Amino acid sequence: MATIKVKFRPSTASGKEGTIYYQVIHDRKPRQITTEYKIFSSEWNYHKATVTCHGDGARLAYLLSVRERIRIDMDRFGRIVHKLEKTRLEYTADDVVEEYEKMIEENSIFRFMEGLITKLKNNGRIRTAETYRASLNSFRRFREGEDVMLECLSRELMESYESWLRQRGISPNTISFYIRILRAVYNRALEDGLVENRDPFRKVYTGVEKTVKRALPMKIIKKIKNMDLSFKPELEYARDMFILSFMLRGMSLIDMAFLKKNDLRNGYITYRRRKTGQKLVVQWTRDMQAIVDKYPTHHGDYLLPIIRNPHSIAIYAYRNAGYVINRQLKSIAESLELSIPLTMYVARHSWASAARAKGIPTSVISEGMGHDSELTTKVYLASLDSSVIDRANSILLKELCQS
Repeated sequence: MATIKVKFRPSTASGKEGTIYYQVIHDRKPRQITTEYKIFSSEWNYHKATVTCHGDGARLAYLLSVRERIRIDMDRFGRIVHKLEKTRLEYTADDVVEEYEKMIEENSIFRFMEGLITKLKNNGRIRTAETYRASLNSFRRFREGEDVMLECLSRELMESYESWLRQRGISPNTISFYIRILRAVYNRALEDGLVENRDPFRKVYTGVEKTVKRALPMKIIKKIKNMDLSFKPELEYARDMFILSFMLRGMSLIDMAFLKKNDLRNGYITYRRRKTGQKLVVQWTRDMQAIVDKYPTHHGDYLLPIIRNPHSIAIYAYRNAGYVINRQLKSIAESLELSIPLTMYVARHSWASAARAKGIPTSVISEGMGHDSELTTKVYLASLDSSVIDRANSILLKELCQS
């Protein structure tokens, strides 16, 4: 059976850090793996072949992290040797080194997430891939570009990441969003047998706080629809896309942007949500067609006038259109003195709120919005409108205050 020893090679230059390396021996043939761990000779216990953790502050934290990473590496070697002993009649020290280097390459969180992002894009789940990219970019900034092995995702590291996010003024829901993505990645690694579950997310926040009300009542939606904006075509266009989103059961802008003309057949639009891949069918009405007819110069394969240049990179054209539309909607909100910011996302919330106000069951609203479960819809509805609770409270206060 192969044996692995932790070794330290002092620097030949006085006052310089030396390097920790691993010696793999099998059938009396040694091989070496040099690590990136650098320490001084005074920080190495030659008798016990281990890092001596002394001092304080950043240096002590570094030494503790090196010792922990060595422990994780030795666990990894143990799994490799066990696998080779079980699956091969013969193997060499070079095989151990090769398996170790392969595991190092596959098990880094940056590389693993990049692989998942590529798979999501190939499966057409562009929006989900974008959320993974945003989470990876955030975690990469926290790590200052230094990759980390999946096994090294510890409770301490996750708590440190959460604290780092809070110090930068990131909202609790966004913090939860980033950490939940990392948890999903970790769970995928567990399923693939790449790590053992150390429950690194047990102490960090992964809930969802109620958001600021983002739904408008029907009377305001009608007011926006009936505004005379013919003198400001940019505002009129943004308003039309907002109203069209509402008419299309709160369809997200990205799904609207990528609708193709051949998605509209026999009076119905059939499409798949880019976020979840769920197939939805929406009836096409004359009012919807009237909005599209206002933009006859629109050409190309897309149904709606959002991605207008057929030679542009579609995803960038969609993003630019979104920025412009939301900026114009902000101007509309200011002119109407609305109490909440007006964005395309408000149309989605407003449709759900209006549907609930009409007594439509949550299950039907959930189906109409293309949610994976009613739990998602309930999160929407929980933050949409407190008027029902306010009315109930007014009844109680009226009774309380009666003499």
